[in-house]
Amino acid sequence: MSSSFMQLRHLRYFTGIVDAGSFCQAAATIRVAQPALSQQIAALEAELGVALLHRSVRGVRPTREGKVFYREATSILQQVDQLRSIVRSTAGEAEGTVRFGMSSALAASFACALMEASRTALPKVRLHLVTGDFLQMKLLIASRALDICAVLEDAPTPGVTRQPLFQQRLYLVRPPDAGEVAPTVSLGELAELPLALPTRPSTVRDALDRTFEVAGVMPNCIAEVDTFASALSLVRAGLANAIIPKGDIPDIPGHEDLRLLVIDPPIHMTACLISSGDLASAAEAVSALLIAQVGKVLEVRPHVGCELIAVSDLASKAEALTAAE
Repeated sequence: MSSSFMQLRHLRYFTGIVDAGSFCQAAATIRVAQPALSQQIAALEAELGVALLHRSVRGVRPTREGKVFYREATSILQQVDQLRSIVRSTAGEAEGTVRFGMSSALAASFACALMEASRTALPKVRLHLVTGDFLQMKLLIASRALDICAVLEDAPTPGVTRQPLFQQRLYLVRPPDAGEVAPTVSLGELAELPLALPTRPSTVRDALDRTFEVAGVMPNCIAEVDTFASALSLVRAGLANAIIPKGDIPDIPGHEDLRLLVIDPPIHMTACLISSGDLASAAEAVSALLIAQVGKVLEVRPHVGCELIAVSDLASKAEALTAAE
């Protein structure tokens, strides 16, 4: 396609139509007459030589080629929208939108602290928080839909820039009415319990599957769940037990009386920050702020089953942000 034809407005028009699901709604949102909008998209499709949208009485949806175009167009528009903030941040105080991913287990411990600290230390930075599993986050990082993520890994992952934060032990969580139980549970005993395990693909599930396989036991999985909160809800209802990367349940409202057991031998995950490469100053500032918050939380609550990982520049970044607060 010649550069004389494609302009940013074509990308905005197309993504607006896909997001709205119809030309009519998109025209109202974008404030462009519907015939003109249809004409622009038809010209775009003609220039590309492929159909980007399936049109029907129910609305529109992207074709296979349209999904690829939507993903790339969204990435380009996000980068363009960030340009002004990036330039201003380089000249002074960090500002702009930071698209921050966080695994649901880490979000339960650190998301609120990060959001609160960011409002104070980085008043010109807007956090767009997304939660999910590392495997989902990796795809979003690769496409630059996210700037940086705090995730749990069971092994170092190639292809991303990573900074380890701490090691987190996995625990068994039992219903409040489970009766008298020992403080620890073996893998054999664990496999006999009704378990709610993470839905595949999941880094926690991968670690558990390998551990059970090596031990030669088959877990009794009665349900698969997508989020940390869903697992705790099933435990809370007395329907299942769960294995989670968190050692401090009482800080989660509504789950204070759940029973927490140590798994022996231990299973560990590594919490780390990942990105696709160089970060804008706003994203760097948010990363440093999270590092500071992690240090504070683990210093105040050392019993959460976490061990800080010594990284050369980790302490200096956290110290600088803490001083700035």
